[in-house]
Amino acid sequence: MRYGYWMPMFGGWLRNVRDEGMEASWDYVRGLAVRAEQIGYDLTLLAELNLNDIKGVEEPALDAWSTAAAMAAVTAKQELMVAVRPNFHQPALFAKAAANIDRISGGRLALNVVSSWWADEARQYGLQFDQHDDRYARTSEWIEVVRGLWTQERFSFEGKFYRADEAICSPKPLRQPVLYAGGESEAAKTMIARQCDAYVMHGDLPDVIAPKIADMKARRESFGGAQLQFGMAAYAIVRDSEAEAQRELVRITEVKELPAGYANFDQWLSGTQLERELKLREYAVSNRGLRPNLVGTPEQLKERIAEYEAAGLNLLLLQMSPQREEMERFAAQVIN
Repeated sequence: MRYGYWMPMFGGWLRNVRDEGMEASWDYVRGLAVRAEQIGYDLTLLAELNLNDIKGVEEPALDAWSTAAAMAAVTAKQELMVAVRPNFHQPALFAKAAANIDRISGGRLALNVVSSWWADEARQYGLQFDQHDDRYARTSEWIEVVRGLWTQERFSFEGKFYRADEAICSPKPLRQPVLYAGGESEAAKTMIARQCDAYVMHGDLPDVIAPKIADMKARRESFGGAQLQFGMAAYAIVRDSEAEAQRELVRITEVKELPAGYANFDQWLSGTQLERELKLREYAVSNRGLRPNLVGTPEQLKERIAEYEAAGLNLLLLQMSPQREEMERFAAQVIN
């Protein structure tokens, strides 16, 4: 199993806890990134939202791509998986900038390609917001342009959304960045199986994850591509006793009043095709992070992680709070 962590771009991950002791600042993320690769984490995911989806839209949210460039210069080993929304980035210009970040990092850049769901954010920034299947049509073209510029000396393209005319991208990335993507609709799964390298999922139990992996493997084989990687989001709580872990779970999920970001969550629910109904309690932690039940003693977590490995999962994308302290504990008791 590879262990990744979500960089707290929004000052934390808990919608029901206002202050998690990890401000949305370069000082915090730099220290976390440097320490993470010292203690055994393989990858960090930098989410890209210009508005703060966790603490409320008025609160600070770090920019993903300028942060990624800075992180590339101060880290040495971990993979930098940076989220990118195609409707926010013209693909030819993006290919040029991302290739430069990959070179700064020594070939450690990866993309988490996200077909945008937040209509209000796009409206505020004056950007196109496509209907659901059109998002994936745009994303498909976007990937074709970016990869074309990374692999060809001159690249031309004429599509519904984008065009390029003998475009040059030099220098190119040191290696082809891995393309991660997620989605549960038919359009999303088809696009990912055909064009991406890894499928990332919201958190769920092993018996739910296993058939998703089997389905995507079959889709990939039908397109004749190399084997996909599989990742999953999860929120982790590790304690010396199960009772301690459960007390922490109660603390982070107790809803005393609806937090500032609830309207954004409600908008997301209405704009995506979910396979299972989300409960209000799950709103406390994003990306269905509590469903995997990585809550308990080190031995319990190791047993549950082994079940995911048996299901075909090879990457965990972990959220914790407070992030640095909990990552230290998880590394010492579960990873190492």
